[in-house]
Amino acid sequence: MNNNFADRIKKLSAAESHDCLWGGLKGIEKESLRIAKDGSLSTRPQPAGLGSALTNRYITTDFSEALLEFVTPTFSNTWEALEFLVDVHQFTYQQLDDELLWVTSMPCVMNTDSDIPLAQYGSSNVGRMKTIYRNGLGYRYGRKMQTIAGIHFNYSLPEAFWPIYQHIEQRSDDAKTFRSEAYLGLLRNYRRISWIILYLFGASPALCKSFAMGTDLSMPSFDKNTFYQPFATSLRMSDLGYSNSTQAGLNISLNDLDEYIADLSAAISTPEPAFEKIGVKVGDEYRQLSANQLQIENEYYSSIRPKRVARSGERPTAALHRDGIEYVEVRSLDLNIFDPVGISQNTMRFVEALLIYCLLQESPPLDQSEIQETAANHSATATSGRDPELKLSRQGKPVALKEWASDILQKVGQVAELIDRGSDRDDFAQAVTAQATIVANSELTPSARILRDLHDTNSGFFHYALDAARNNQNYFASLDVTDDEHLKLFADEAASSIGRQAEIEAADNISLDEYLRHYFSS
Repeated sequence: MNNNFADRIKKLSAAESHDCLWGGLKGIEKESLRIAKDGSLSTRPQPAGLGSALTNRYITTDFSEALLEFVTPTFSNTWEALEFLVDVHQFTYQQLDDELLWVTSMPCVMNTDSDIPLAQYGSSNVGRMKTIYRNGLGYRYGRKMQTIAGIHFNYSLPEAFWPIYQHIEQRSDDAKTFRSEAYLGLLRNYRRISWIILYLFGASPALCKSFAMGTDLSMPSFDKNTFYQPFATSLRMSDLGYSNSTQAGLNISLNDLDEYIADLSAAISTPEPAFEKIGVKVGDEYRQLSANQLQIENEYYSSIRPKRVARSGERPTAALHRDGIEYVEVRSLDLNIFDPVGISQNTMRFVEALLIYCLLQESPPLDQSEIQETAANHSATATSGRDPELKLSRQGKPVALKEWASDILQKVGQVAELIDRGSDRDDFAQAVTAQATIVANSELTPSARILRDLHDTNSGFFHYALDAARNNQNYFASLDVTDDEHLKLFADEAASSIGRQAEIEAADNISLDEYLRHYFSS
């Protein structure tokens, strides 16, 4: 791909289908902890009205039985995705009795790891495997870390874009190869600048001390129950959370799809001495699926992943090998306490434009020194992103975060204008303008607003977040039913998912041991 960003923008603008960037598919996966009305972590099973966590397409669980996950279909319009999220929240609150949904990424008050219930998926082999995997995560990293919640943004460019772009690039490869290479370029560039997501949308500058459980985190105390970092943006994405040091030794290539698949496969089959000490099956209990570096592909923590919808029983790497990259999954968005569903249309629009920018921008292979540079920038922004003295490293040279961010937003703005050609509005351009204002004034970031609220209300993190959770409950209770069809869809899906789980359980004809051997040998 030899053209530079300016050339690509110019040629896309002049293309016959100059609106070919409009209508990319986006979907949301949003996690939220269920809590008791006093703010403590729920220890109840998933409410029956939500159906089967194993087979419900829209409402499932993540690590814990208390960690709900809402999954939208993909939509071409951001308002459709937001409307679906609102409706699924409204339906879920109707099933929760007196429980609430926690509204921040960092979790609520909890005691020990043993108080955190693992997600349960029934008696089938696939359901038991999912629980064993989560048990392994608990042994490896601690259950508390797994209760940190986030929002995943899934995105694919419009189908109409690809033949136009391939013609612009003068590439004669088959469409599958071309698309995968372009998406890999996007992934590499996103890794290079993922810090900008933490600065703009990070919303976890403080946490409850119960999360640390007596551990000295070398962080200032806001009050007797709250740790914080004065200039933090996303402690969720720092070493405290998903950017943890346990997987720091893994080097999963984004330079070539075959290399990516091979590296992930190697990590799944390479023993890890620290995990061997845990044991795999001790007596009759599975503690983890394996003692290897990764139990399965999903254990690899990354700010963005290449994805393809897998067939039934198909492993993610096998799906990628079969037909290449279909979409990307952005995993570095915190829950925004200021949005009832944790994300806004403006955020979705900006992220979509940023991802297209990452695809159109030159994206040479990542070498080891640049991987280390991107990791350092990511970590610095997570813990100190609003520090006016902060310098990031760009190609080995120091640069002010605001200066670099402004350079990026200037180009993202050009992408936004192209996207807007597909409508009679300027929504995407406005979304970029809104973020440019936040780049100029860090006090407008969600992280700064949270710390200011804590100070102004003289509240600790726990009580501040609990008040917001109660307000959200009231908000969704006060809403008129916006879409009867959606609420009926969720009720029907919950009921039918229970039947589908029963069918899966009845169809099992081999032992769990045999099932696992077959899974890892396929």
